[in-house]
Amino acid sequence: MSSVEAKERLKRVESILVTQMTTENNKAPYDRLVEKYGIKVDYRPFTEVRPVSAKEFRKQKVKLEDYSAVIFTSKSAIDHYFRLCEEMRYKVPAETKYFCLSEAIALYLQKHTTYRKRRVFFGKRTLQDLKPHLLKHKKKESFLLPSSNLGKKAYETFLENEGFNFAVSEMYLAASSDISDLEDVFYDILVFFSPLSLDSLYDNFPDFKQNNTRIAVYGNSTAKAIEAKGLYIDIKVPDPENPKIRSMAEAIEYYIKEANGL
Repeated sequence: MSSVEAKERLKRVESILVTQMTTENNKAPYDRLVEKYGIKVDYRPFTEVRPVSAKEFRKQKVKLEDYSAVIFTSKSAIDHYFRLCEEMRYKVPAETKYFCLSEAIALYLQKHTTYRKRRVFFGKRTLQDLKPHLLKHKKKESFLLPSSNLGKKAYETFLENEGFNFAVSEMYLAASSDISDLEDVFYDILVFFSPLSLDSLYDNFPDFKQNNTRIAVYGNSTAKAIEAKGLYIDIKVPDPENPKIRSMAEAIEYYIKEANGL
């Protein structure tokens, strides 16, 4: 989009729809925007998670007892792993090791099992952070990677290239939510955090036209999906032109100041 087109699309912002579930942690930054600028911010997950049943899981030919370590990349993966263990009456051994993408995910384990530091390992936020822990236990452990239907290709590629004894198991499904009730509802900004949320938009509204709706995106994969649909990206995180802006709330505030003449 040219600078001229971007300027033409710079219109006043009064309402925002965040296309994901809200929690106290992710809601706080947007609450500050509401208080500071008097705008309306709504939250509506465009995707939902559906469980894989024990019957469906058995078809994968994966035996839970064959794996002494589990790699968790999300809280959903934790919930569905332990759900399937319970449904299949498999008692997880106390010595099972857990490798988590972040400390927040690791702490979430306490919902299902006693937290012991000697068997829980975590990175800061990325696979790169977790690699040293995985490599250290590579020879002694067999690893299970609970996943959704979207998969975790980067993890699978790493484990395969490094010669790990591992299996990837689909334990939950990410699918489009029914958002058909939003057909006649207009927001100045739609905020997307994943390509799947964009898929959901078109699953519900195949004839969607952007018109004056501004679109904010987080992440390069989401940006590529938006561009592939021929849509304009008005707000992007990360943004090479504004490297100091690290969060979506900060990026939106920057846009509001300019669009609302503040």
